[in-house]
Amino acid sequence: MTSLFDRHEVGGLVLPNRVVMAPMTRVRAAAGGLATPSMATYYAQRATAGLIVTEGVQPSLVGQSNPGTPGLHTDEQVAAWRPVTAAVHANGGRVFAQIMHGGRVSHPETTGVQPVGPSAVPAVGDVFTPTGPQPAPVPRALDTAEIPEHAQSYADAARRAVEAGFDGVELHGANGYLISQFLSSNANLRTDGYGGSVANRIRFAVEATAATAAAVGGARTGIRLSPGGTFWGVEESDVPELYAALLRELVGLDLAYVHLEATADEELLLDLRRVWPGTLVVNPTLPMGPKQTGRTEADHWLGLGADLIGFGRAFIANPDLVERLRTGVPLAPVDEATYYQGGDAGYVTYPAYQHTA
Repeated sequence: MTSLFDRHEVGGLVLPNRVVMAPMTRVRAAAGGLATPSMATYYAQRATAGLIVTEGVQPSLVGQSNPGTPGLHTDEQVAAWRPVTAAVHANGGRVFAQIMHGGRVSHPETTGVQPVGPSAVPAVGDVFTPTGPQPAPVPRALDTAEIPEHAQSYADAARRAVEAGFDGVELHGANGYLISQFLSSNANLRTDGYGGSVANRIRFAVEATAATAAAVGGARTGIRLSPGGTFWGVEESDVPELYAALLRELVGLDLAYVHLEATADEELLLDLRRVWPGTLVVNPTLPMGPKQTGRTEADHWLGLGADLIGFGRAFIANPDLVERLRTGVPLAPVDEATYYQGGDAGYVTYPAYQHTA
């Protein structure tokens, strides 16, 4: 059976193990969406992962979802990321930037502009703003003519990511953000070529991914998906058909991987594994759900045909997670109060395991 500690090739990268550090928002960027020295430390501490996928990085100002998140749409942002990627590489790691357009999950207080979405339907719940949580505003429905520029924004950010030293990018097509909104049947009420039928609802995801693969190469491009997920109030009709159709369209792009979250039952995820012939990353537990991914869940999914396993929260308090999984030593608990509070506490202050006599 495949081991979590076997090598695996992704594009031109040989990963020393099958542990992926999943993307997690930590809101530690400086003003202007700039990466910081602390971010370099944070990711470098976790460079023993087979692959690191960063927190969501906005591809444009209107694409920013939360305050304090980094961007990849200005020259200054590219320059700020270079020490981060250099630090990861110096520690022997590999790192992809997750490109995340928030779409309707944003607020004018955060960006200075009205959020956009496939339709003028607000997200469900409060969004983060510089002055605290506020109800999600009604987004401006994108005109058909301007949709291609938002698809292209992923590709433009991917080019900047490569300039900044990243090994590749992951498009955030999950969790209720812009790509997910287009896949949705209640956030997307369009009657043009981007809404209604399955073929139309997958169109934006396909165009964004194809543009990115054309810009930086399929081997440097992955995409994360949450089949049937209900984050921020999205709903999806025809989930098996929707995601099978999407994966069939993506097969020809020779992507680095597809990254699936366990937002659907195991049977559906296995059906999608059969549709997708390339590298598959699986997050075995629901993001921010009651249970964290551990060795048992990882081994289970490797046995079912996943190639790589995404670990999220376990990486926050365990920078040496790979070694802890290898040796079976206990995982350190995470202080949830420090997830988004800013500063170095609960960010770069977790130590590696200390063996005692």
